[in-house]
Amino acid sequence: MIQLDAVSKQHGSQILFLDASMTAFRGERVGLVGPNGSGKSTIFRMIMKQEQPDGGQVSVERNATLGYFSQDVGEMRGQTVLEATMAGAGPVSEAASELKELERAMADPERADELDKLVERFGEVQARFDELDGYALEARAREVLAGLSFREAVVDDDVGKLSGGWKMRVALARVLLMRPDGLLLDEPTNHLDIESIIWLERFLREFEGALIITSHDREFLNRLVTKIVEIEGGDLISYSGNYDFYEQQRALAASQKEAQYARQQAMLAKEEAFIARFKARASHAAQVQSRVKKLDKIDRVEPPRRRRVIEFEFKQPPRSGDDVAKLDGVSKAYGELRIYQEFDLLLRRKERWCVMGINGAGKSTLLKLVAGESAPDAGSAKLGASVKLGYFAQHAMEVLDGKRTVFETLQEAFPMSTVGSLKTLAGAFGFSGDDTDKPCRILSGGEKARLVLARMLYDPPNFLVLDEPTNHLDMDTKAMLVKALESFEGTLLMVSHDRHFLRALSDHVLELTPEGPRVYEGGYAEYVEASGHEAPGVG
Repeated sequence: MIQLDAVSKQHGSQILFLDASMTAFRGERVGLVGPNGSGKSTIFRMIMKQEQPDGGQVSVERNATLGYFSQDVGEMRGQTVLEATMAGAGPVSEAASELKELERAMADPERADELDKLVERFGEVQARFDELDGYALEARAREVLAGLSFREAVVDDDVGKLSGGWKMRVALARVLLMRPDGLLLDEPTNHLDIESIIWLERFLREFEGALIITSHDREFLNRLVTKIVEIEGGDLISYSGNYDFYEQQRALAASQKEAQYARQQAMLAKEEAFIARFKARASHAAQVQSRVKKLDKIDRVEPPRRRRVIEFEFKQPPRSGDDVAKLDGVSKAYGELRIYQEFDLLLRRKERWCVMGINGAGKSTLLKLVAGESAPDAGSAKLGASVKLGYFAQHAMEVLDGKRTVFETLQEAFPMSTVGSLKTLAGAFGFSGDDTDKPCRILSGGEKARLVLARMLYDPPNFLVLDEPTNHLDMDTKAMLVKALESFEGTLLMVSHDRHFLRALSDHVLELTPEGPRVYEGGYAEYVEASGHEAPGVG
């Protein structure tokens, strides 16, 4: 249904694609992967005709409708969340809008002479609206918004009151409501909680059209996609299967290419050694000439390209006392909403806790209480002896000095460190080359998050409190962070919507339920098995 055929594309001096091809058929769910800046969003824009290829062809099946979700959300205000969702739902919302316009025209006495034509057009549009299941539009819109964790009161309130992250959800709801023939989703999971991600997984598995999706959520891709298309060195390489299978096949192909290259290099070295040894001897002239001709005709195997993954050895933190954090009889409410009532919790050294709960259950509130960013209404929240706290939250990004560059920010925090070690640190968190010279004021939200994490983990605390640390991190940075935290000798308390991250790092789960907090011994995998659900509120 969607095809890129021998496409070439260049941005300035950067060649993104060179004779690259891929397809997405109806019923296929394609995961598009590649490093940041490799051209994933460019592919979406070319399919949507927002950009043209420099060479080759991008084609979409005739009369097919496409829904495109990107991170660039326009202005939203002056409507309810429900109205804004339905207004952007493509052909069905266009039909609804025309029906309203026709109703007004038919009731206008000044247009009485056009009545027959208006009635005829109204019948045509009404049939189209009915064909698109327009009369169920509001019910479907409410269902999609509920799946994306919107409360009923918010659905009927002004969309302009929402934060940027929640407006992203409205934009996603619009695209899902369209029921297009093809869906292009660019990082749809970035601003979603775990319950919404699971709902989206189920929704997309039932989608019958062609789906192309990018996501840094490994678990999400594993459960959803049937094909991976990788952007690699200007080419598009397709692999059948999910993300894990792609990684296995990619590693196998890389090792085979390494072996092929090594074999050819050994053969070439042997032939060249023979030529060098006997080229001056007349008795071997024919043999030497024969081997020179043979070497000239050989198709040389190119050395395998290795993806540059920077690893960083983080220092181990100082030892804390055995009792790291203690909540004793804590109560906390916001107005009429009671979050905690006489809540007790003890976190011991080297434990790794993840906190689960639906929106509004109090996950971030708990982390703020433990970190001392918020005070309980009653009871106490205290840190233990020799505890060095590191707290990552979204507001931590607001304290970066906009005038300083990435490198200056790290250098200010660690003036005694060498330039080389700070450059390596920056590289491990995705800032390579000229990226370290970017001033903080122009960094994206994801880049700011990576910089704050880099600064926090270079001289690590012994107690890390992390509120959604993986938001906007790409696969490689996430893998590096997981590896660093797996060998972390301190204590962890975290909230994350990334199930791979939770499964890799947690050994205790605190679930916040309406009946009160519930503790599960064992990590996220054991929690899923014991509770029978992947997150509270998910059946």
